[in-house]
Amino acid sequence: MLTAAATLPAAAQEVRTAVLRIEYPSLLPLSRIDLPVPDLGLAGAQLATMDNTTTGGFLGQSYDTVALSVPPEDADEAFRGLLDRGVRLFVVMARTPELLALADAAPPDALLFNATDGDRALRSEACRANLLHVAPSDAMRADALTQFLVWKKWTDWALIEGSNPADRALAEAYRASAAKFGAEIVAEKVFEDTGGSRVSDSGHVLVQRQLPVFTQDLPAHDVVLAADATDYFADYLPFNLWSPAPVAGSAGLRPLTWAPTHESWGATQLQTRFEKLAGRPMREEDYQAWLALRVIGEAVTRTGSADPAKIRAYALGDAFALAAFKGQPVSFRPWNGQLRQPILLATGRMTVSVSPQEGFLHQVSSLDTLGLDRPESACTAFKE
Repeated sequence: MLTAAATLPAAAQEVRTAVLRIEYPSLLPLSRIDLPVPDLGLAGAQLATMDNTTTGGFLGQSYDTVALSVPPEDADEAFRGLLDRGVRLFVVMARTPELLALADAAPPDALLFNATDGDRALRSEACRANLLHVAPSDAMRADALTQFLVWKKWTDWALIEGSNPADRALAEAYRASAAKFGAEIVAEKVFEDTGGSRVSDSGHVLVQRQLPVFTQDLPAHDVVLAADATDYFADYLPFNLWSPAPVAGSAGLRPLTWAPTHESWGATQLQTRFEKLAGRPMREEDYQAWLALRVIGEAVTRTGSADPAKIRAYALGDAFALAAFKGQPVSFRPWNGQLRQPILLATGRMTVSVSPQEGFLHQVSSLDTLGLDRPESACTAFKE
């Protein structure tokens, strides 16, 4: 239970929300600094509940956030249980099949926020009117990185993609982004996921011998771009290539919604408050859960209502804007429910840049240069 309370007038308004996190089987990450944390996403939700309550306390509003973590097979039952408890506002950390199942099972008066999944189809042909996306799409991340590489004039790429479906989807996002902004993929290779152990006592010895040979036949290139959504190989690439080249994508320079290195635009304040609460740095999942609940809090504050229909209408309207510690307010695209937001480009120790990059223009918002623009989306559920 993630609950924050304030002293409220007699006619207090309670805003009930839930964070539903689906726990999928996974291997340990390649680096031990990325080991799983039990409160991933949930700590961000707790901080957002506290922030919403601080503002809402002056307006007679309280916020009660229930947090559940369940395996995929229990998602439907958990969702129904939350509905039975009167919850109609949901932040969901799940993959596409479960997201769509929950959105389709939701009653007409419920509203869901996708906090983690970047699937392009969710913002296009598979969109749902009751599902808004705080998580950036794969296309947004790819465009953010591509803009920077094009700005640097590093336009010849060697693309190495994993063999899993999520890896292939991410690679396709980079191909589309290269075509969109004028970069060229001069070579492509597939790194096969054989299902074996990824980390062993002799791991670095084998990698040091094998990866240079794997990349030996690449033609001249400016950057090696890694599409490794399943965290299988990308972190092995830096300094293990045959020819010297920077690595970007799933390792090296990465497109992120949040990073522990981010300090600009008041971000240090959010970083330190989160670290005090959770005892660790804020990760992307935490930030996205925080942001989803802050969207709800902002909409409730501005409309004076916790009705999901009114929250949705306000969030998708021209008046909605939310400060998100990214240098400019974030807002939703009314044609597919995607949150516009800047994307950080960061290494493990520095934030190198923030996209959209200077010079990439759009008739509505420079943020719409990242991801699917209105003509590119096949979503019809948000027809105005």
